Amino acid sequence: MNSLKKMFLGAALLAIGHTLVAAPSVKLPPYKKAQLKNGMTVVMMEQHKVPLVSLQMSFKSAGSTSDPTGKEGLANITGDLLCKGTKKHSALQISQALDSVGAEFGCYTGLDFTSCTAEFMAKDTAKCLDLVAELLMQPTFPDDEFAKLQTQSIDAIRSAKDSARGVVGRYFTSFLFGGHPYARPSGGDERSLASITRADVANYYASMYTPDSAVLVVVGDFKPADMEKMVTQRFGGWKAAAGAKPIDLPKPAKVEGQKLLLVDKPDATQTYFVVGNVGVARDNPDRVAIEVVNTLFGGRFTSMINTALRIKSGLTYGAGSGFSMNKVAGPFVISSFTPNASTGRALDLTLETLKELHQNGFTEEDLASAKAYIKGTYPTTLETSAQLAARLSMLQLFDLPDSDVNDYYTKVDAVTEADAKRIIADHYPLNNLCFTLVGKAEEIRPMAEKFAKEIKNKSISEPGF
Repeated sequence: MNSLKKMFLGAALLAIGHTLVAAPSVKLPPYKKAQLKNGMTVVMMEQHKVPLVSLQMSFKSAGSTSDPTGKEGLANITGDLLCKGTKKHSALQISQALDSVGAEFGCYTGLDFTSCTAEFMAKDTAKCLDLVAELLMQPTFPDDEFAKLQTQSIDAIRSAKDSARGVVGRYFTSFLFGGHPYARPSGGDERSLASITRADVANYYASMYTPDSAVLVVVGDFKPADMEKMVTQRFGGWKAAAGAKPIDLPKPAKVEGQKLLLVDKPDATQTYFVVGNVGVARDNPDRVAIEVVNTLFGGRFTSMINTALRIKSGLTYGAGSGFSMNKVAGPFVISSFTPNASTGRALDLTLETLKELHQNGFTEEDLASAKAYIKGTYPTTLETSAQLAARLSMLQLFDLPDSDVNDYYTKVDAVTEADAKRIIADHYPLNNLCFTLVGKAEEIRPMAEKFAKEIKNKSISEPGF
């Protein structure tokens, strides 16, 4: 379920009031975990509600943080090229094979890992596993397909810069994280993408796509014993010259004081802005309490920040906040947009709302509404086999226990006023803030200068972020 649907569902649940019946706790269905002799981890969950099978193969060391300096976007391009040609089939033949059985295959590269997903009818399991194994183990990265994707990727970056909405987050993370690997764009930029060669892709694949770094999760209409046998037959003989080395990520430093990046987009009529700092990692013990607090501050339509900037003042059509929880601390952000003329007022109101959060905190009644919202929407994130496969993958990749799901409601219910007060003090920066504004600098610079002594200026037409 996307964030907008979740937002309005939560609002609808709250409108019912406190007559809501307490939702039963959500538990992970049973699953089996095995390890092949080549080191590949296999997780299998049996689900017979619909005749579908969903799988997700993730590679622990193939995230964008493993991109060589100056070749940002290499991991992303490598993943996208897996289905563009193998030793047996061309890109067109692969597409035809998938279409013939209504199957889907795709890859996503994040900061910490790359995941390839597939979904198909249970009756086509053997045929589709053959194809998935071929795509993952025998890609050839044809020259023409590489050149086409490289051009498309560079054009996509330039096209994204036509709208501030699509790039403000990339400018913010680059400015916030500075020299840390998280500052580098996962999809690359105009310069780094142009420097990548087909040989780079082949070498990256050979070093990062290894069975000992792979986690395969399969959920759906099958018997685990049968699935384990089929997976072993197809992947058991996969060998690599050397295992992929895990990326050693340093702990990112938080911004001290206030700094601001102003990205000039001369034709902009609105300013898109992000305010925040370094947040928390995925394994932070406060993560559930943070979600409860953030639901009230910026995680739903009726949140503090959206109420202040949209509902009461009409300065924007939407405002929110959130934490990206990665292997190490990702960003905490407050984001919105507003007409050029009201940029200063919108930023003032953002900081005033943040100050109000620290001064007033939340009552038990506030927390009860957030808990009802979270518990009402959480089950919808674990409904399908694809969602379950994604969740099981996250548990494996971040080394989290099953209790991350099984005890989730208990942890949500346990959050108190005192907990919320501590979370606000510890994780919501008030004076140490990083600002990024994308808009017409000529108009918004006078308003932006009051928010930071240190201001960096950049043109959106410049390559990179």
